[in-house]
Amino acid sequence: QVQLVESGGGLVQAGGSLRLSCVASGSIFSITDMGWYRQAPGKQRELVSTITSGGVSTYADSVKGRFAISRDNAKNTVYLQMNSLKPEDTAVYYCNARMLLSQYWGQGTQVIVSS
Repeated sequence: QVQLVESGGGLVQAGGSLRLSCVASGSIFSITDMGWYRQAPGKQRELVSTITSGGVSTYADSVKGRFAISRDNAKNTVYLQMNSLKPEDTAVYYCNARMLLSQYWGQGTQVIVSS
């Protein structure tokens, strides 16, 4: 079992920045990729960014150049630095951890970007 706890969400004006954090605990030795997903009201959950244990990252086209994912394996933590935020970035952001045969989700942290 893996537990994921997110933090760092909040209310910010358009153009502002937020940094999300996700701390993993439990059977963390089995985690391979970690990432962030988001779900806006009335929409499906979508991929934002992922990062492998070796530090290779991917991004959704909508956040490329504005968001940056990073991972501190010593602290079992993955971060999402979000800059130049837009109202359309408003969503609940979920941390995800993948293993060979399973995946885990955090409880989510709300991000609201006002125009």
